[in-house]
Amino acid sequence: MEILTLDVTLVGLRPVMFDRYPGENSTKLEPGQKLYLNERKEIGLPAINIMSLLSAHNTNSAPKRLRDKRKYKDICNACLAFVSIGPEFIQFKREGAPIVFGEFVNDHDEKSGCVVHRSVARLDKGIPNPKVRPALPLPWTLSFQLSMIPNREIKEEEIKNLIIEAGRAIGIGTYRGVFGKYEVGVWE
Repeated sequence: MEILTLDVTLVGLRPVMFDRYPGENSTKLEPGQKLYLNERKEIGLPAINIMSLLSAHNTNSAPKRLRDKRKYKDICNACLAFVSIGPEFIQFKREGAPIVFGEFVNDHDEKSGCVVHRSVARLDKGIPNPKVRPALPLPWTLSFQLSMIPNREIKEEEIKNLIIEAGRAIGIGTYRGVFGKYEVGVWE
């Protein structure tokens, strides 16, 4: 079986906001702990987050947001079945070099340029929910490999269109739509 492998680069149009989940609700994280970091403190994004953009049924995925409501689950399932994203940890880069996190001092990290964003979300009945999350400013790129098993359910062009359209309508990271917007710079 021949697997199609493509190099994809997303080029940031908006800063990326992070809100890494610690695994359970009682653990409170400091802003720097909400970033995805590898052992070298390079900022990245788990490949599974890109897969979620292509395949999630329960959140604002590209198929759910951008395709026919009666058919989006079939598209999500086809992406889950026939598409993979790698490497597992995808580094954000600036001018070709990984973006490395230092530390927040007065809500700013000199090394990466990250800032702490403070806002208040409103829950049902107007209950305030203070949110403190880090944001990675422009410029940034995110390069990964997209592998696809040829199949009858979904074609390369549809996956490409989903990723392109999601860049303008959804984005990556948290508080998508406001943060994390991108354009596709490389698809080859």
